Amino acid sequence: MMGRVLSSDLLKIRRKGLWLLAVSGPFGIVALQALNFGIRYDYLTKKYADDLWGGLIENIALLVPVTVLAGVTLISSLIANVEHQTSSWKQLLALPVPRTAVFAAKFLLSVILLGVSCALLAWGTAALGVALGFGWDFPAVKILKISFLPFLASLPFLALLLWMSLTVRNQAAPVAIGLLAAVCSLFAGQLPEFVPLAWPLLAAGPPSGLRLAVGGGVLLGALILLVGAVHFERRDVD
Repeated sequence: MMGRVLSSDLLKIRRKGLWLLAVSGPFGIVALQALNFGIRYDYLTKKYADDLWGGLIENIALLVPVTVLAGVTLISSLIANVEHQTSSWKQLLALPVPRTAVFAAKFLLSVILLGVSCALLAWGTAALGVALGFGWDFPAVKILKISFLPFLASLPFLALLLWMSLTVRNQAAPVAIGLLAAVCSLFAGQLPEFVPLAWPLLAAGPPSGLRLAVGGGVLLGALILLVGAVHFERRDVD
């Protein structure tokens, strides 16, 4: 049943710019680092002479948390706006489909879009390193880690912002909260490890905080998703 709802949602987002948004995030990160290494190639290759791939991955990892949180914010809001702008909630919820399936399908659609972004970032990182002359022996595990794990650590924000976006017609509050979190993530290194805002950065960094960041992100995200689904099931949506 949820599969049919998801198929319907995929059709609804055609020509809504969501796929373009999913592509623009990783493209922006890779383009910025291409410019960075292109302008300062001699300096950076000398600085990271012992591990050229490690230097590239380190520079890309710094941009991933803020980009992921901004992407989570915009994608969750735009998915909700597909229903808000057409005032189709009453028609949608009148169908013989559980509200929880509707809510879960929206979440799964968000995960698909952001998962595509993560995959494109991994591909773009490898392609950039090869283009810069770092060789074909790229560290695939490290590239996949910085591409996907910050997103898993950001699942609490996705669940929360999607919940807010679906239940509130005015998107100003969820978008403001999400973008503020994205900006604050630039300084997340100063936060204690148990603060969720620090988790995307921890997930992209050293292994020491990896288990807490990813495990905490998945568990807290599942909890918020469950609470949001229960609330969505009981609440009237305009």
